[in-house]
Amino acid sequence: ASLGVGAAGSVRAAAALRGRERPEPGAARSPQHPLPAFALIRAKAVSAKEVDSGNDIYGNPIKRIQYEIKQIKMFKGPDKDIEFIYTAPSTAVCGRPLDTSGKKEYLIAGKSEGNGKMHITLCDLVSTWDSLSPTQKKSLNQRYQMGCECKISRCLSIPCFVSSSDECLWTDWAMEKNNVDGRQAKHYACIKRSDGSCAWYRGMAPPKQEFLDIEDP
Repeated sequence: ASLGVGAAGSVRAAAALRGRERPEPGAARSPQHPLPAFALIRAKAVSAKEVDSGNDIYGNPIKRIQYEIKQIKMFKGPDKDIEFIYTAPSTAVCGRPLDTSGKKEYLIAGKSEGNGKMHITLCDLVSTWDSLSPTQKKSLNQRYQMGCECKISRCLSIPCFVSSSDECLWTDWAMEKNNVDGRQAKHYACIKRSDGSCAWYRGMAPPKQEFLDIEDP
């Protein structure tokens, strides 16, 4: 399903489990509502070291930071647990640093090779677990899957409109200053209803049947 998840990168969380975001024509890359990811896990990093990962086109070694992690839960991904996460050595080259004290738990989305390894960049979802709202944590387990066929469309300025009934307008961008951590991102899920349309749903409890059965005029 479609729900934002926490601060700047976290608003990309849910579609790692489900739907897609429809970009604005010609829009530059920006924080997105949950984008499809190959793996979505809850984990903490316990150690880090610099490793070589081949050579660039000029023959220079490519360095990566290898984080050994303890996976707490796999929300989406391969059958094998993730043991190592790789990223570039600095944010200047799109690396994403992780705390290795073992005290911080993260929600992480990235590319998995299916061999216990995962790759992340600065543009991928990496949010501390404690920064997620109760609604977001519950939705990761129970609600996001209900929006797998829905699409999120960013509304950059008012007015804006959906082009099909299976879309939910993400209006945080137009309505709130802190758009990537806005009301819809933190408290709503885009859920498919019985008539095939999609709509935002708010609440900790699963959607009531009346919500799922309602039809748009």
